[in-house]
Amino acid sequence: MGNQSCILCRVVSGQQSVEMIYENEYVICFRDPYPATDAHAVVAPKKHFENMLLMTEEEKECIFRIHQGIQKVAKYLNIEESGFRVIINNGPDAEQELLHVHYHVIGGRKLKWEL
Repeated sequence: MGNQSCILCRVVSGQQSVEMIYENEYVICFRDPYPATDAHAVVAPKKHFENMLLMTEEEKECIFRIHQGIQKVAKYLNIEESGFRVIINNGPDAEQELLHVHYHVIGGRKLKWEL
């Protein structure tokens, strides 16, 4: 499953070590190794999708599980009450660096809106 040149696919296959927070048959959730804040995690589908536009209605269970993973990460990081931001970069203008759909869950402090 996946693309072995993709770091997130290597995490899914166990070839790349991360601090795992939660996983199920659809998603992996782990602390971001390069955190923007103390409370920063990544939620990604186990199935390789280069970008979110490739996720069709057939993936609705996976999309639901991503949201479930985000909820579990927020609780684990103790930011479910104070608030958090969910970010997905999709495509070159959004500076998507990893060509595998993934969501950043960021919180733990007051976040500013910057573009």
